[in-house]
Amino acid sequence: MTKYSAQKTTIDGITFDSKAEATRYSQLKLLERAKVIKGLACQPAYRLVVSGHEVCEYRGDFTYYEAGRLICEDVKGFATPMFRLKRKLFLALYPDVELRCVDKDGQLKPIRTRKASQRVAA
Repeated sequence: MTKYSAQKTTIDGITFDSKAEATRYSQLKLLERAKVIKGLACQPAYRLVVSGHEVCEYRGDFTYYEAGRLICEDVKGFATPMFRLKRKLFLALYPDVELRCVDKDGQLKPIRTRKASQRVAA
């Protein structure tokens, strides 16, 4: 067992952290075979560097091209506080990469960001 009660699952010799992630991999492989997406890769890593200092690394579950656009995808049951922070850094540092979160059923989950009027003044 892994954290959050996820069950490791192996497909095509690749071990995924959860059944949901493995299921999404199977779905993406079908989309790649149908030529809807191309260049499917697992566990892409993105350095999150601010003012010359590496703050951390964001590792998505999958990356691929769809209609010429680079997509980084993350399978999430729920968003942890650490993920929320890394997501904000990723969106700021990689504006040309579309970050998508999908749930255990492969359904797109909206990435919510707070509007300026909702932010708490410091």
